[in-house]
Amino acid sequence: MMTAGQIIITIAIITASVQITRFAPFLIFPAGKPTPKFIQYLSKVLPSAAISLLVVFCLKNVNIFYGGHGAPELIAIAAVTALHLWKRQMLLSIGVGTVIYMLLIKVTLPF
Repeated sequence: MMTAGQIIITIAIITASVQITRFAPFLIFPAGKPTPKFIQYLSKVLPSAAISLLVVFCLKNVNIFYGGHGAPELIAIAAVTALHLWKRQMLLSIGVGTVIYMLLIKVTLPF
C-alpha cells in the first residue's frame, strides 16, 4: 500500500512524463526548421506498418477449422478495406468493420 506522499510523488512523475512527451516534439523540431528526411520517411511508413502488425496480431489465433472457419474475420477485413478505399474515413471503416465482425461472430458461433 502506498502512502499519501508516495501517491503524490507518483502522480507528479506521471504528470511530468506526459508533459515532457507532449512538449518534446516542439523542442526537437522547431517550426522554422525543416523536418529531417528520416522523420518524414517514418511518418509515411509507420501507419501502414502499425496497421499490418495489428492485422497479424488479430488474426494469429483464428482457427479455420472451428466455428465460422475464419469467415467473420475475412468478411470484416474485406468490409474495412472496401469502405476505406471508397470513403477514406478511417473511423468509419474501423467502426463498420467492428460492427460487422461482432454481428457475424454472434450469428456463426451460437454459444
